[in-house]
Amino acid sequence: MDACTLGDLLDVVGGTSVRLHTAPAGLGAPVTEVLLYDAEGPLPRAPGALLLAVGTRAAAAGPLARAVAEAGMTGLVVRGPDGPVAAADAHGVALLSVPEDTAWHEAHLLLASAIGARPVSSASGHGDLFALADAIAAATGGATAVEDPRRRILAYSTVPGQPVDEDRRQGILGLQVPTGAGDGEQYRTLFAAPAPLRLPALREGALPRLAMAVRAGGETLGSVWVVDDGTLAADAAETLVQGASTAALLLLRARAAQELARHRTGDLLRRVLEGTADPAGAAVRLGMEGALRVAAFALDTVGPAELADAEQTGLRLLDVVRLQCEARYGRHACVLVDGVVYAVLPAVGEHGGDRHRRLAEHIVARAGQALRVPVRAGLGEVVAGLGEVAGSRADADLVLRLPDPSLPVATIDEVRARVTLARLAEVLGERRELSAGAWQRVLAHDERHGSDLARTLVCWFDAGCDMAGAARLLAVHPNTCRYRLRQVRRLVGIDLDDPDERLVLWLQLRVLAGLGPVRTA
Repeated sequence: MDACTLGDLLDVVGGTSVRLHTAPAGLGAPVTEVLLYDAEGPLPRAPGALLLAVGTRAAAAGPLARAVAEAGMTGLVVRGPDGPVAAADAHGVALLSVPEDTAWHEAHLLLASAIGARPVSSASGHGDLFALADAIAAATGGATAVEDPRRRILAYSTVPGQPVDEDRRQGILGLQVPTGAGDGEQYRTLFAAPAPLRLPALREGALPRLAMAVRAGGETLGSVWVVDDGTLAADAAETLVQGASTAALLLLRARAAQELARHRTGDLLRRVLEGTADPAGAAVRLGMEGALRVAAFALDTVGPAELADAEQTGLRLLDVVRLQCEARYGRHACVLVDGVVYAVLPAVGEHGGDRHRRLAEHIVARAGQALRVPVRAGLGEVVAGLGEVAGSRADADLVLRLPDPSLPVATIDEVRARVTLARLAEVLGERRELSAGAWQRVLAHDERHGSDLARTLVCWFDAGCDMAGAARLLAVHPNTCRYRLRQVRRLVGIDLDDPDERLVLWLQLRVLAGLGPVRTA
């Protein structure tokens, strides 16, 4: 497994939690551990370490930068924004800072968790929590479980011979705590308590519990529960305090590992969508083989109020898309790029397209309700593998760019003609030699004289150059059409007998002038 780098660390905890001020050795510098500064003793030789400048004001930490360099460490962490940037640059060490009001033990826990983070192969990444649950169970004498704030069981002890009740058995089977009368009040009491609580059984046949909330930096990460049959060790409460502290570290580390894995997957998926990643390697890392299709989801924002928090809403949209895709396809690749959420969907079976459309419609409906902003979706063409995903992404983008709020979900095949014309309009408009021509003279004549030559031409072309058909589309007499076409030849100077000129003129009027077909009743 690759060692953690300064860039990896910042991917997990950068932003408001940890700020980078300088990194002379680059973001690829290794970060191996985090140490607390002790003014009473010399710094140990610790290549790759980060040193927390405990007891030293940020502005006065210049000498520590030199000591960090001499000890082979990667960087110095100060508290507050006014750290010794010049000294850190001079000695070739990274300088980071945490907010002024951050406790050093919180900073140590946060950074140590991020440094220990690695992408995990299991769905939960909580293997160490099972070992912790066994250790707590052995020390306290009671079967133990670790839960998240939503009462999902993350780990449980397997020490033989310990008493259990039906609630524990059902919870382990479903990895979810059974709900019942009084449960909510117990959890509210537990999460508000600073120390372990002894909680009575709420159902007949159930056993009491000794429980404690798991916290880090004021955030509740979950809880630890020990079945109490009346024979717990005398120091069970003290053991639980220590166990909850260790559980906080493990939960933070697991969260950081998941975030780091998600970031790396997102970066790889961005390159796949851009067509710059190695398809074979990406297929192995993403676990995606065979036919695929890109689905793109975007906020249909309509005003400044929605645009003001579009970035945050986009992240929430990413969560909705990821949740729905993973519910149907398991581990899944979704990423937010420039305000658009992309999901790469496996296309297996003859009805895969129908499933994709139903999924997109479901996501659009759920996201619209949850975010209170209209959401649109575009589905690209099914492609043979990851090497062609960039093309499917381009299709999905074209669908999203169609200005049609009445079409919240569409596949590229359903709107192929419209997106082709829209793309032609972009290409023609970008090149002077393609956008210039007789069509502009026709429009200018109509504007000056109030005539309708451009619309007459389009209807004549749409009718296959049939005068009677054009007259029906325009709801005029065929002689009126003949008169207008003679004006086009005489006043504008167009050779309507030339099929190439007719084709170019029709394209320019339809695509550049936006003169769509006339629909008869």
